[in-house]
Amino acid sequence: MSELSSSSVRRPVDSPRAAAVAGVLFALLFTAALALIRSALPADIEANVNFLDDGATTRISLGLALMPFAGIAFLWFMGVVRDRFKETEDQLFSFVFIGSGLLFVAMIFVSAAIAGGIVATIPLVTDEGGGTEVTTFGRAMMLQVSNIYALRMAGVLLISLGTMWLRTGVMPRWIAATTYGVAIVLLFVTSLSWWVSLIFPAWVLGVSILILVLNFRRPSAPAAQQ
Repeated sequence: MSELSSSSVRRPVDSPRAAAVAGVLFALLFTAALALIRSALPADIEANVNFLDDGATTRISLGLALMPFAGIAFLWFMGVVRDRFKETEDQLFSFVFIGSGLLFVAMIFVSAAIAGGIVATIPLVTDEGGGTEVTTFGRAMMLQVSNIYALRMAGVLLISLGTMWLRTGVMPRWIAATTYGVAIVLLFVTSLSWWVSLIFPAWVLGVSILILVLNFRRPSAPAAQQ
């Protein structure tokens, strides 16, 4: 019985490795989805509906299919990163970290849904002027939600996470300082160009790789006593 109970003990999840895998998946999926959707939409917000050809519709549809999986990977990334703090977690900054992360995911889903609504609605609009109005309003709403609100929530997330890293020493101080710098860019610079928004998945990718490297460098823990 003792051998059976000892063999059936639940093994803890390898949080650093899980965070690295989830972060890499989010970075790749989110970058691909964002590039597909934004490249299919014209830079001019007043463009007519003629840009929605078969190629643009296919790219938007593919980007919309990838976005939910990017959000799921990001939620997993948040969970395992938070798990690394253990008993040293600061409740205040942890609450801000979780809240801003959930808002970020919700807003990128809303932005993607608006893009999907544009694609689904335009074929049903017979009047060209009405179609242009629908497209203009939808694109403006999508850009407001993603660039103005979602990425600023990502900036708040980075500030709270960088602060917890500084206080606990879970990550090197230089990565916490870099996190503050990325947060400032997301809070104040993303309105200039949507390509700047790709700095966030790039940050997640860099942190994920660093976590994976630190995990491999860490000496293996001694075997638990019987």
